Amino acid sequence: MIAVAIASCPAFSSQASLEDLKARLQNARLDERAGISLEIAERQVGAADKLYKEGKVDEAETAIKDVVAYAGQAGDATAQTGHRIKSTEIAMRKMAHRLNDVKRSVPYENHETLQTAIDSLEKIRTDLLNKMFGKNAK
Repeated sequence: MIAVAIASCPAFSSQASLEDLKARLQNARLDERAGISLEIAERQVGAADKLYKEGKVDEAETAIKDVVAYAGQAGDATAQTGHRIKSTEIAMRKMAHRLNDVKRSVPYENHETLQTAIDSLEKIRTDLLNKMFGKNAK
């Protein structure tokens, strides 16, 4: 019983596999989706970096596409609930910065995929900032 409670606690999500997180996301409440989606996106940034270093470009680009998809889901969920906007924006900025670091370490022919992902993360981030401080803010 305690193991079940611990496994379902977000604080212990770092021990859950990526597939477990993706499965949890499907059934998660709206207010939980942002956190789970961010966790998946952040893990995929790390995986993409590792895959690029190992020379597995196709797998790395698939991970980058996951980053954009799950970051978008996190941004949407955050915008809908209005909760954790600032922490989500900070996570987007950190992921974009890390992808920019990865971009500097890979050959030029791989830059386009990374730059597209960085631009997408920055757009999500800008939308969140506008939600906080724009004309239509609370």
